[in-house]
Amino acid sequence: MNREEFNRGGGFPPLSPDLILGLVESVLGCSCTNLCRPLNSYINRVYELETREGEGLIAKLYRPGRWSRSGIQDEHDFLLELADREIPVIVPKRFRDGSTLGSHGSMHFAVFPKKGGRSFDEFSDDQWLSLGMLLARVHSVGALHKPRQRITLHPAHATREQIDYILAHDFMEPDQAAAFRAVTTELIDRITSLFAHCELIRIHGDCHAANFIHRPGESFSLIDFDDMAVGPPVHDFWMLLPGSPEECVVEIDLFLEGYETFRSFDRSSLRLIEPLRAMRFIHYIAWCAHQVVEDGSSPIIPDFGSRTYWQTEIDDLADQLRRIETAPPAGGNVL
Repeated sequence: MNREEFNRGGGFPPLSPDLILGLVESVLGCSCTNLCRPLNSYINRVYELETREGEGLIAKLYRPGRWSRSGIQDEHDFLLELADREIPVIVPKRFRDGSTLGSHGSMHFAVFPKKGGRSFDEFSDDQWLSLGMLLARVHSVGALHKPRQRITLHPAHATREQIDYILAHDFMEPDQAAAFRAVTTELIDRITSLFAHCELIRIHGDCHAANFIHRPGESFSLIDFDDMAVGPPVHDFWMLLPGSPEECVVEIDLFLEGYETFRSFDRSSLRLIEPLRAMRFIHYIAWCAHQVVEDGSSPIIPDFGSRTYWQTEIDDLADQLRRIETAPPAGGNVL
């Protein structure tokens, strides 16, 4: 294993296989093999390990500075609450002292059992029903109480802060910064009122198809609660759709049929799908911006910061704003 592979990423202390294995062995009281395989993760550092008894483990080292300790504990507590109600999620392993979160300097870490499975790009009718039932059960737990320190997915909160962060770091030339400020200001002004009366609960926050895994003979399991947030339940649904709401009436009907087996769904909140999509654009830009500030580059978008990049983003946000402004008042046939 090339030691440089373990040292990439601003904010992380120097990482080596010996350090990672030692941390895990210490908190679990186990002995591991020499396996320490890095897995894909753009924010955290994640490694596959194995105990001498053959148990597969996943060590998750959280990026320093992205979450507070209490914010990460919110993620773990939510997972443990879900598992207590037999909702299929993958919970962090208990350490010898009973905790689930360890620290090494400024870095926090956790250990999860390895669980394989496959994801789907397209869902069958029965699977849409299953996804609805699963997320309804997740949201029933999410609605029980608020977390201590997680962002709120609301235009006037998280999105406003992300826009301010992007503009504060002078990524754009003045003309494009003015255009970005104008389109995002208009967007925030346009959509904020739509969130006035929506339910805000603990949600997964990054609920796309790759975060559901399936094993033969089992139901779906929901994984990767890194982006757990306080937000409208519909946010855990729209990213699963293969197209716009108007193009996905059948999928929406199936999902809601499953969802409402366990929990009521405010169908008027479907009007938030396109605003949430616009907020997702901004969230992604801000995520890349943080990487550039902290690491000097964004591995996903090598041309981040170029005029071409910013013009594309400004145009996409303007197009999304037009979609929101021209949407049917009641959402058309979807509602």
